Amino acid sequence: MSSNNPCTSCGACCAAFRVSFDRSELSSEGGLVPDGLADYETAYTARLRGTDYAQPRCIALIGKIGEQVSCGIYRERPSPCREFGALAEIGVFSAACNRARARHGLPALQIDDE
Repeated sequence: MSSNNPCTSCGACCAAFRVSFDRSELSSEGGLVPDGLADYETAYTARLRGTDYAQPRCIALIGKIGEQVSCGIYRERPSPCREFGALAEIGVFSAACNRARARHGLPALQIDDE
């Protein structure tokens, strides 16, 4: 991720949404996500610990939101995290990104309406 990417100083998405994913993404199932960082939701889904609270915060988030953050499992992160931030790497942000930022008192970023 680029050093001028706002995601490395934001982290709001990691402390705003539940992160549910297919259990096949867990390391014990042949995936990459460390089992110790997830809880089972159903027979088919898991979620990252810390994301299922009224004030969520992913257990893998390191740093202070709005200042400097990183993902402790960036290379092993589940598909929802990969999909959410994919366009951010090229400066395209979604409305969901700005909803997360607003939840933490951060200013909105220019979004792509397409």
